[in-house]
Amino acid sequence: MRLSKTNHLSSHLSGSEAVYADQATRQAEPTRAAALRQMLRSVELEFLMEAHNGLSARIVREAGFKGIWASGLSISAQFGVRDNNEASWTQVVDVLEFMADASNLPILLDGDTGYGNFNNMRRLVRKLEQRGIAGVCIEDKQFPKTNSFLNSERQPLADIKEFAGKIAAGKDSQTDPDFSIVARVEALIAGWGMEEALRRAEAYRVAGADAILIHSKLSKADEILSFAREWAGRLPLVIVPTKYYSTPTEVFRNAGISTVIWANHLVRSAASAMQNIAKEIFETQTLVNVEDRIASVNEIFRLQDAEEYSAAEQIYLSATVASRTAVVLAATRGRGLEAVTEDRPKVMLPIAGKPLLRWLIDGFKKEGINDITVVGGYRADAIDTAGIKLVVNERYAETGELASLACAINAAESETVISYGDLLFRSYVLRGLAESAADFAVIIDSSPAAAANNRTVRDFAYCSRGDDRGLFGTPVLLTGIAGDSIDEGRSAQGRWIGMMKVSRHGLTLLKTVLSKLRLREDFDALDLPALLNALIADGAAIQVIYVHGHWRGVNDLEEFHRAAGFAHAQATHGGTT
Repeated sequence: MRLSKTNHLSSHLSGSEAVYADQATRQAEPTRAAALRQMLRSVELEFLMEAHNGLSARIVREAGFKGIWASGLSISAQFGVRDNNEASWTQVVDVLEFMADASNLPILLDGDTGYGNFNNMRRLVRKLEQRGIAGVCIEDKQFPKTNSFLNSERQPLADIKEFAGKIAAGKDSQTDPDFSIVARVEALIAGWGMEEALRRAEAYRVAGADAILIHSKLSKADEILSFAREWAGRLPLVIVPTKYYSTPTEVFRNAGISTVIWANHLVRSAASAMQNIAKEIFETQTLVNVEDRIASVNEIFRLQDAEEYSAAEQIYLSATVASRTAVVLAATRGRGLEAVTEDRPKVMLPIAGKPLLRWLIDGFKKEGINDITVVGGYRADAIDTAGIKLVVNERYAETGELASLACAINAAESETVISYGDLLFRSYVLRGLAESAADFAVIIDSSPAAAANNRTVRDFAYCSRGDDRGLFGTPVLLTGIAGDSIDEGRSAQGRWIGMMKVSRHGLTLLKTVLSKLRLREDFDALDLPALLNALIADGAAIQVIYVHGHWRGVNDLEEFHRAAGFAHAQATHGGTT
């Protein structure tokens, strides 16, 4: 069974189905220790690929490998230390846990000499089993070890009886009968000859080893093949063809080799790539030449399984912590602002040192609203996308606000604030809106300047009661919005500032009403007040939250020039009162 196939089942599901499918899949599969044992005993030639951290382990899995070699050289290298037991065994085991979690593949640890005597070996086996590691390979050298390819002839080998005792101690300590201990014979590496290699391998078999790893430093596989013939299949045979890499793999099959380990090629390829990229960036002082040659940030997110976290968040987090999103309408150039918006949309105009949109985004983020979608249109290419998602209303020139909202609102699934993109406000304004428990809520400015029936001002609000500044706990509902025209038959109680909140439940009604409005012939000309009026006509109760000034819109050059003073005052007060 290839574990890598079944592990991907949950990627085709969503939400709780994915979580439970993943659990069921793991229960149906053999344990990782059993899977490694199957590989070692398989009549087919099997392969283990080196990995040295969680990311490389996931890459190994995605490449299709059935198991991982946790290389001592590679893990030491990623720590930046030598392969001389300079990384402690507890540090190595911590890395292994990340690798196991990231890949769900059986891992055979390159356990050096077992990190000490028989007692260290016993503790190592217990800790590896606790972390879900399938097996360990130990080599018959003395602790602390040195890499086999460094001055190998001068490296002393362990006493056969002492090493056999270490194997026996490990086998006696394991609780999973499928956990594997592979004995690595270094006699050929150290120049002790074939007879000694065979003598040691047999002693390790008798001591309980599950497989023998025979190592060679020659550029041809002659020693390995000779050993395999003499060994005659007494135990599964594992090889590491790092030096004799040009030998055709079919030769290993014909020789009855059980498992081939590709021992250090991921860390070597990563080092080479990082060296080249670092050198080029240093020399050119730009990223433009390398960006298209390296993995994208989104690919790293994918390898980190960020999508699974988002799915789990919907299941486990949304019930306890109300997530909030925002949709900002920013598609227009701005009437009366043509002189300053030739190369950018209105929302990117500088206000007191930073773009108008950034003031708005920062205000949202202060209130914990971090999932922000901005609907651009005119010169959308000039919108700073840091911290936001940008969608574009391609028909911005011939459509209105509802067409822009329709570009983004269907993706909203949680409590959402919908806002014009040209607003400045003190933070309490948004806070009061976000804290409303109503399905729909709007901010209405009841100050005299806003409430006056000034024909140059739009979005007059008609409410069930006026703002007497003392209606604590008394609900006030919106009864209608006059967009560009005034209802001569009644007086407005204030002006809608262009910001509303919709609860998760309210989104269902909003999307339904919006779908009905899209059937109208004049849909392309409709604005947000038309949506509010349609919601009211459909029976929605829209709570009014009154403010008394403390906000600004930027609708013309005069307001643009005055906005800087408001922004400075906002910054001075910390945007709070």
